[in-house]
Amino acid sequence: MPKILHLSALLLIAAGATPAVAQKAEKTETKTTTETKDDDSKRPPLPADKTITQTARIGGKLVSYKATVGKIAVRDDKGKEIGQVVYTAYTVPGGDVRRPVTFAFNGGPGAASVYLNMGAVGPKRVQFGAQGDAPSDSPVTTDNANSWLDFTDLVFIDPIGTGFSRSLVDEGETKKAFYANDPDIKYLSKTVYDWLVKEGRLRSPKYIMGESYGGYRAPRIAYELQSQIGVGVNGIVMVSPYLDPASGDDATALSPLPWMIDLPSMAAAQLERQGKLTPEAMAGVEAYARGDYLRDLMRGRSDTQAVDRMVTRVTELTGLDPALVRKLGGRIDTRTYLREIHRNDATIGSIYDSNVTAFDPFPWSSQQKSNDPLLDSLIAPTTSAMVDFVTREVGWKTDARYHALSYEVNAAWDRGRPEDTPVTDLRKAIANDPKMKVMIVHGWDDLSCPYFASRLIVDQMPSYGVAQRVTLNVYPGGHMFYSRSDSGAAFRRDAMAMYGG
Repeated sequence: MPKILHLSALLLIAAGATPAVAQKAEKTETKTTTETKDDDSKRPPLPADKTITQTARIGGKLVSYKATVGKIAVRDDKGKEIGQVVYTAYTVPGGDVRRPVTFAFNGGPGAASVYLNMGAVGPKRVQFGAQGDAPSDSPVTTDNANSWLDFTDLVFIDPIGTGFSRSLVDEGETKKAFYANDPDIKYLSKTVYDWLVKEGRLRSPKYIMGESYGGYRAPRIAYELQSQIGVGVNGIVMVSPYLDPASGDDATALSPLPWMIDLPSMAAAQLERQGKLTPEAMAGVEAYARGDYLRDLMRGRSDTQAVDRMVTRVTELTGLDPALVRKLGGRIDTRTYLREIHRNDATIGSIYDSNVTAFDPFPWSSQQKSNDPLLDSLIAPTTSAMVDFVTREVGWKTDARYHALSYEVNAAWDRGRPEDTPVTDLRKAIANDPKMKVMIVHGWDDLSCPYFASRLIVDQMPSYGVAQRVTLNVYPGGHMFYSRSDSGAAFRRDAMAMYGG
């Protein structure tokens, strides 16, 4: 799901919020007192693994499968158990070693995998992420026609501090072992390996899927498995990925990248409102962003003709007030855009999909004082649906709290310095394995992890002797585009092609 690099931008990421939580850093204030201060080692033990048989109609056919809720121990270098990762696995019986298995992660950091599970590719789904969805909506799941379970087994992994996964050490050790970029990759990669050994699946084709900040994780986990643990990965799927922290808000003051990257998603939202959103229309927007817009940005305010050109074109693309566009010098930040584009309706747009709105509780304030409207609408139904599934349907009984989206984990996270490690590891993993397949997917309207950043990144990658080693697909919708049934179906078709039908 979303990425929640700071509060209201949970994705997912950047999840991815999304959703996996993985988004741009926001300056929203929050309390940081956290359950990570609790001593989980003194709590009752988590239950033993539990499996039930279920069915779902997927792709027009009835699929029978095993649903398992289980846990995997995380141990330090001395063998001491320091954490427990809880996962949900869906497997189709048959024992065919050629059947793929896909490991899915959401983002944040601080998001459980429920968004990809019950929103995107799992066998059951709960409605969330669309205009009009509310926290009080009934968390009843239905068969997911767009699930991937008919062509790959699925393992949804909740990192420590999310879902029911928990640390067994104190706060300081928890942050050191789990709440930082590099340790996160190492223990999650080992978790994937441990599941493969536990279930006897080392011979199966293996895929890594990540949304938002999970998209930051996916290529790094694949490379860690490949180069350090000794497990080859057949493919990587990155959903609304947070790939290059250094290209966003942390770029230098001279960099035009933040403005270039965001503008196409703002334009896509405006085209969608006008009923004119097409790949052809967006190709023209992209050409402007990396051409005339970039050149006029770099000319600076001393070139009044360049400023005039930008104001005219950016106003047309975004639908904003031309006086505001001029005041901002043609450089539209996402927070201003999300409030101003809906100002006349007294609503505010979501950073995950700017056309999904909610009433602004403080419409006269100079700054946003509320959390992201989409995030606030989805936490309740996804949490309730997942806990109901785990405790009532599967019968994995626990009184532990379920964290679909943990702001506490996000606040505690040590991000280090911004760098393009995911892209670096992706390049190396691809270079090492000419058979590895990679697909990046986005929603046009996402401003938390804009698709244009991935477009620029992919265009700078070498060809490795093949025209398209990395494919980029963009669908109508936002960070969690899969919440739209048509986009979810298109995503499924593209994935089936990648997996080989």
